[in-house]
Amino acid sequence: MNPALAEAEQITRTEARNFYYGIRLLPTAKRQGLCALYALARRIDDIGDDEAPLEKKRASLALVRKQLSDLDAATDPVLAAVAETARRFPVPLEAFDELLDGVEMDLRGATYETFDDLRIYCRCVAGSVGRLCLSIFGNNTSGTDPRAPLFADQLGIALQQTNILRDIREDLLLGRVYLPGGELERFGVHLQLDDSGALHDPDARLAAYISFAADRAQRWYDLGLRLLPHLDHRSAACCAAMAGIYHHLLLRIRDNPTAVYERRMSLPPHEKGRVALTALAKAVFPV
Repeated sequence: MNPALAEAEQITRTEARNFYYGIRLLPTAKRQGLCALYALARRIDDIGDDEAPLEKKRASLALVRKQLSDLDAATDPVLAAVAETARRFPVPLEAFDELLDGVEMDLRGATYETFDDLRIYCRCVAGSVGRLCLSIFGNNTSGTDPRAPLFADQLGIALQQTNILRDIREDLLLGRVYLPGGELERFGVHLQLDDSGALHDPDARLAAYISFAADRAQRWYDLGLRLLPHLDHRSAACCAAMAGIYHHLLLRIRDNPTAVYERRMSLPPHEKGRVALTALAKAVFPV
């Protein structure tokens, strides 16, 4: 195996605790390609989350932009893996620029007054990843539906909304609030922690808001999952497994909003494995 692709796959296997359940369902070339794209996306995300000084993080993002403009000269293993993947697949490299834009929004401390504002952020940080994945998945034998990039974008936005609802407490501890301010005001929610460090919700207003936001995220899953019939069976299984894990999280949050009040919610490994196997079974034996 190409050493750069091997390193990118190792990074993905180690770091992509949810996504790798789906990625491993792909045939070798697609698995390697998707791991390469994930490894770079993860690097960009980690720059934003690093505790380094702000100017250093901005400089790191600027360096990644510069490196992307001349991938053929890349010596860094992750970038070399992306370059090789771009030679094998029609990777929309401009999507990485959108991801960089989204991380820069975080560095600016951007806040969101309306859901439309938040949707732009979600499209940058997650819709971009959906479109990158689509370039690896390809299409089924019926041809390419021109709406496929839209569906991939919508599925990424659904996943990002799930992340935001799951991480309300953790983001608040970092001084970040992604929930639209106008909506919080309408629900009478003031985000704060109680004396035990859990989200404070004496009047169940936050729970009502989370239920409302989870219902909206579900509608984005309904839109985005229209992508699956346009993928070959193995790619559809991969996509369904990756999205399914986050979708299961969303359904749990919708059914019990208080589950995110004290700790970061996650599915146990056996449940993640069951989601992946179910996705594979449906791909192999479609109903």
